[in-house]
Amino acid sequence: MCVISEEAIGQFEALMEQVDEALKTTFQNIHQGCTRDTYLRFLTAREGNVANAHKMLVDSLTWRVENEIDDILAKPIIPTELYRAIRDSQLIGMPGYTKEGLPIFAFGAGLSTYDKASVHYYVQSHIQINEYRDRVVLPAASKKYGKHISKSLKVLDMTGLKLSALNQIKILTIISSIDDLNYPEKVVAYYIVNTPYIFSACWKVVKPLLQERTRKKVQVLSGCGQDDLLKIMDYSSLPHFCRREGSGSSRYSGSSNENCYSLDHPFHQQLYDYIKQQALLRRPVRPVKQGSVHVDFPDAVTEGTEFVQTLASEFQKFGKQNGIAQSLDDLNINDH
Repeated sequence: MCVISEEAIGQFEALMEQVDEALKTTFQNIHQGCTRDTYLRFLTAREGNVANAHKMLVDSLTWRVENEIDDILAKPIIPTELYRAIRDSQLIGMPGYTKEGLPIFAFGAGLSTYDKASVHYYVQSHIQINEYRDRVVLPAASKKYGKHISKSLKVLDMTGLKLSALNQIKILTIISSIDDLNYPEKVVAYYIVNTPYIFSACWKVVKPLLQERTRKKVQVLSGCGQDDLLKIMDYSSLPHFCRREGSGSSRYSGSSNENCYSLDHPFHQQLYDYIKQQALLRRPVRPVKQGSVHVDFPDAVTEGTEFVQTLASEFQKFGKQNGIAQSLDDLNINDH
């Protein structure tokens, strides 16, 4: 694993002192008062190379300025019915925190359909959750737990995975690229649960292709992963799809307080209320315009896009070799 020297951090800091004021202003929304942590993240993402890390950060700051990312938390997706449809088809939620205070984010990778709105709306929603995590959730967690917390943990649920998910490769690669290039090293671990047989088979091929840094973060757990996850989080913070062995995931599992994907879940209610309040503060006179925020999509091939595309390619090969056209969930046989 790459070890970042104090000299490299110092060189990076000196280079950043030379950027223009517009970039320095948006940089504040990234580092939240902890510049060293930000330098470490970008250096780690570029294997300790100062020049490459500096270019990556400057490119990210330029992207933020050109796409008005600093204002994205003041741009609600309206009407509420549209936002609810997005939440029902882009399954993301935050059920709680680990015992160490890291925010836990859950993703319904198998059941997300991304078919209720344009790509721009889904990208806008994803970036808003990233920004809310970095500007609101992580600072609040740091205060609550009495220590600096700058990263999170992700649990990916593969229940319901279908070969038709290959149709979503475009949006998944866009989101992966945005995260890789602009929010590097924000996740300490990825836990994958409820894996159908085909995922397990393809994972054996894909895993060796990942960079060591990423490979060490990813763990495919047995079944719903409850036993393993309870070692690092309390039961109350378990995503709903991890609470009963064999129950799998559901868009509407139990009450809205339990289903972290739902717009009615406290996390999403707080997020949506925050965005609406920010919109009122920024534009107290003019009404909020309807329509998605158009963010420039990166065209660079990143580690995340390679992972998504390679996994998709293996799914396709597996399906053709085995004549599979039905739901992958029909083959939900754990490979553990």
